[in-house]
Amino acid sequence: MSEIKAEEVDAAETSGEEKDWAEAKAFFDNLKTNKPRPPKPRFAVTIAVSSRTLFNMVAERKIYEEEGVEKYVAYQVEHENEPLKPGAAFPFVKALMNVNSRLRELYPDSEQLFDIVLMTNNHAQVGVRLINSINHYDLTIERFCMTGGQSPIGYLKAYMTNLYLSKDSEKVTEAIEEGIAAATMFTPQTEIDLSSTQLRVAFDGDAVLFSDESEIIVKKHGLDTFFEHEKEFENKPLAQGPLKCFLEALGKLQRKFYEKDQRLDCPIRTFLVTARSAASSGARVLKTLRSWGLEIDEALFLAGAPKGPLLQKIKPHIFFDDQMFHIEGAKELGTIAAHVPYGIGQKYNRSKLIEQPPKKE
Repeated sequence: MSEIKAEEVDAAETSGEEKDWAEAKAFFDNLKTNKPRPPKPRFAVTIAVSSRTLFNMVAERKIYEEEGVEKYVAYQVEHENEPLKPGAAFPFVKALMNVNSRLRELYPDSEQLFDIVLMTNNHAQVGVRLINSINHYDLTIERFCMTGGQSPIGYLKAYMTNLYLSKDSEKVTEAIEEGIAAATMFTPQTEIDLSSTQLRVAFDGDAVLFSDESEIIVKKHGLDTFFEHEKEFENKPLAQGPLKCFLEALGKLQRKFYEKDQRLDCPIRTFLVTARSAASSGARVLKTLRSWGLEIDEALFLAGAPKGPLLQKIKPHIFFDDQMFHIEGAKELGTIAAHVPYGIGQKYNRSKLIEQPPKKE
């Protein structure tokens, strides 16, 4: 009899704890604030950015590499009230925030929004300067992950990351191997004015949106065999590449605007910028996107011509490509470029871009 009563007491306590937990969660969820709250991760398109992509920390990085972590942390603490300057991902993040503002106007209760997470291996003491800088620029970034010198890659899935942007190519490669869309960002040599009302994202095709299967044929057998192969398999969709899921996430948010009859005023625009020839190998690309149920706003087939001048006209907030010579060409003409280290093309990427602090005159 006493055992039955003990079980009843345990059940009552458990039920009480669950009720208390539910009430506490409801209280937190219903807290009101004038500042936009981050959406629940399961509904959001989560963009994880490193501190060195969001802010220009080239000089600080130099201190870390030449004088060590203690001097670096001390410098950051000493200068924590000085906002860091914007980095390569800064315009992209601002554009994401603009899209969120538009979505909130149309869908006040929706949580299908961009959620920006600061993902950094900085020590927590450096966090004060990062927070002060974020507040200085009025950025909506509430979720932080500061790993104190350890790689943050293991946390990306826990944060339900849709895209990871970093300056560290090894971490980016590790993220892609974990099945997460990722790219290494580079700062352009010149600054150009970017749209403040429309997020513009440009993608290469092969080894970015699509797999590298076609590039393998080009590298091993030449263009003629490639053209024959693409014609033969025109109706067979290409396998997906590392950035396909990010394009898919952008498409879902675009459709939110289309549903409100705002296709022509959509604050998200996507571009396919590929070295493929349209007549010889373009049909398979377009049919692949169609088979995935994805739209691309503009498709530009360059037939091997340089991408830099065209990107200069598009003015994307970010351009993804797997080939370093395209990254360099874009960077030289003012485009914010992000390298996707995936596929056979990496065997041919021998150049390495290393950013240095500006020289004092």
